[in-house]
Amino acid sequence: MEINRIAIIGAGNLGYSIAKGLVLSGLVSKKKLMLTEKNPARLESLVKDGYMATDNNVAAVSSSDLIMLVVKPFQIDDVLAEIKDHVQQKIIVSCVTGISSEHIYSALGANPPLFRVMPNTGIALQESMSCISAFNESPKQKETIKTIFSQLGQVLFIPEDQMPAATALAGCGIAFALRFIRAAIQAGVEIGFSAEDAKLMAAQITKGAAQLILQNNSHPEAEIDKVTTPKGITITGLNEMEHAGFSSSIIKGLLASYNKIDRKS
Repeated sequence: MEINRIAIIGAGNLGYSIAKGLVLSGLVSKKKLMLTEKNPARLESLVKDGYMATDNNVAAVSSSDLIMLVVKPFQIDDVLAEIKDHVQQKIIVSCVTGISSEHIYSALGANPPLFRVMPNTGIALQESMSCISAFNESPKQKETIKTIFSQLGQVLFIPEDQMPAATALAGCGIAFALRFIRAAIQAGVEIGFSAEDAKLMAAQITKGAAQLILQNNSHPEAEIDKVTTPKGITITGLNEMEHAGFSSSIIKGLLASYNKIDRKS
């Protein structure tokens, strides 16, 4: 299915990250995107950066084939009420946390093809983990959405009842990974590296570890076994971290985030 223009309703941090990722991937040009932004200064900045941008959601929706909703949860009802008469024959993509398909369809009073997507901010660098639930879609429409988000990282289609879990693991998880990097930087400085050198090393080792899992399709413990030797320094460090609750704290953190989500959404 050919998409002539994509409207991104809400060009905040995530919306702008999606726009940058799409352009960086080469899938669309800035002229095929229409971004909406209510803040005048930010709107001016988007235009200066070469994007088509407006503060008029209806105009953006009317001129586009695919509508991405990337607003805050408390804003979604006003946005849906504003655009509901203009979504005929459009594909709707919602990146709004905690807002169910039932809620969206009820607010629109219509049942267009709808995709709930949980990406993360890695999308700006084409490194997102995007979990997607699909509704009333045709095979071609599903393939279109898969193609778009595959250009922006990894894609996993899931049932809607797993969306809260995806929010905790994929959405919050990137912050947890970044916190590990920060801790590794702090330790690196303590053992003698400059902050800048420690940052480079911590970020690269994390990237390398992730690539080992993705490219080898291996279990983390199998890759750990390649690094640890009997009575070696790596296993000593790992065991010390585990004694301090390393794995347990990560699991507890993810569960705490998950349990705070309204899973009726």
